[in-house]
Amino acid sequence: MRQFLYKLTLIPELLEERNWTDKENDIVSEHFHALQLLLKNDTLIMAGRTLNNDSSAFGIVVIQVPSEDEAEALMNSDPAVREGIMTAELFPYSVALYNDTFSTR
Repeated sequence: MRQFLYKLTLIPELLEERNWTDKENDIVSEHFHALQLLLKNDTLIMAGRTLNNDSSAFGIVVIQVPSEDEAEALMNSDPAVREGIMTAELFPYSVALYNDTFSTR
């Protein structure tokens, strides 16, 4: 198994909250649900996003899969990427240290 990270970036017009519609909110809900399924299936290592709301904001998804082809297919099937509200870039990755004493909110 190999680890990969994909970096997600909102399309520029969605950096302004007034440009969001129910459609974009529904897509982000689907995106979150898809990540929850990856977590349940022991594919997702971690996912999160920066909390700034400007052009430097991004999210990351760290996964473990057998191949780069599978990682790319998984990234491209992410609802936010598939529906075009986020762009994604894939990187080979390796978790070097992990502290499992922290919990998520």
